[in-house]
Amino acid sequence: MELFGSSGIRGVALRYLTPELVLDIAKAAGTTWDADRVAVARDTRTTGELFANAAASGLAAVGCDVDRLGVVPTPAVGNYCETAGVPCVLVTASHNPPEFNGIKLVGDDGVELSVGVLERVERRVLDDDYDHANWRNAGATTRIEGAVDDYVGQLIDAVDAEAIADAGLTVAVDPGHGAASVSSPRIYRELGCDVLTVNATPDGHFPGRQSEPVPENLGDLQRLVATTDADVGIAHDGDADRAVFVDEDGEFVDGDTSFAAMADACLDPGDAVVSAVNVSQRLVDVCDANDADLELTPIGATNIITRTRELHEEGVNVPIAGEGNGGVFFPPYRLSRDGAYIGARFLELLAAADAPVSEAVAPYEDYHFVRRNVEYADDDERDEMLSAARAYVETADAEPNTTDGYRLDYGDAWVLVRPSGTEPKIRIYAESADADRAERLATDMYVAVESGR
Repeated sequence: MELFGSSGIRGVALRYLTPELVLDIAKAAGTTWDADRVAVARDTRTTGELFANAAASGLAAVGCDVDRLGVVPTPAVGNYCETAGVPCVLVTASHNPPEFNGIKLVGDDGVELSVGVLERVERRVLDDDYDHANWRNAGATTRIEGAVDDYVGQLIDAVDAEAIADAGLTVAVDPGHGAASVSSPRIYRELGCDVLTVNATPDGHFPGRQSEPVPENLGDLQRLVATTDADVGIAHDGDADRAVFVDEDGEFVDGDTSFAAMADACLDPGDAVVSAVNVSQRLVDVCDANDADLELTPIGATNIITRTRELHEEGVNVPIAGEGNGGVFFPPYRLSRDGAYIGARFLELLAAADAPVSEAVAPYEDYHFVRRNVEYADDDERDEMLSAARAYVETADAEPNTTDGYRLDYGDAWVLVRPSGTEPKIRIYAESADADRAERLATDMYVAVESGR
């Protein structure tokens, strides 16, 4: 797709992402949905109101009445869409820096659109093909109150609140000045936790930290946990569809580790897990231990959602899906990522284990991950380097997975090579419980790729 990537469309606001483009996307979405009403929501970014106004105008121009939700976390949008039976144009750039903004399209079931529907919307934008209304039937606007309240209530009803409360946990929450500032601290308090906060005022400049919840951005949360004897720290991205964790000593818990721990707690024989092709060996081992299948997709939430839907239609149970960046799905709850719900499920895990975070995740930590990048000058050089990688893969003692690049699984280790979707680089990943083996796999692939120059 030219416009929509693996998680919507994103770009620098007022340069790549313009009001004109948002207007066209909203008109295309409204025409494709053929819905009487469509919601519009946004995160805290400074350009959010501007783009939300453009989206509302585009929807009204094709005859859709517009429900304006204001600033709400992405999972609250999903709850509203599912409850009210309306789709939504959501203005958010998720974890990107403050100068970015973006658009996600959510269906009337509360789930981001499948690849097939996104392609139809995109085609209308590229073809300038909209069903415009006239002055008599242009859409009207209604401001909706209470979407966050409803979301908080349904989430609390969906988890084991009694077990969490009985655990007597102190939780430090870092919403990163994003949309979860209005919801996550409240959720964990209502679940019976003592709650401490940092970076918890809504502010689209992200003054306390950058939006992506990665270790280099979480120093405030780590210090808060370490100096207050909190039991766990929970951090979100800008739109609150991800959650990552800090242990009781203030140490960052790798997202692949927490994903594996939560998967181990909910898998039964015959289940399936859906994840991206760069999935960790930790999850491979957990699936093997639980006699569960692992389904791999191209990288990106949209691809994971699409494959999970297909498996549901085939009658396969998928209790958990996602990626190791904190973006975990629990499809029986909803086929969308919900940072606060992910956090609550992790609290359930701690309550059941009756152990500190470091002990609860210890069985899933003893893995070594290697990542290398190889830059290329132009498309011809990229193609030659990928051809060299393909030749190497074809001689390897493992069956390649070509879902997204080339992945070689050796049972106890894996290596993946794929072109970046955003930079002129070829990315190499390798992982094993044996550090030397992971380094060797990455080095061998690196040498192969370089030989194509």
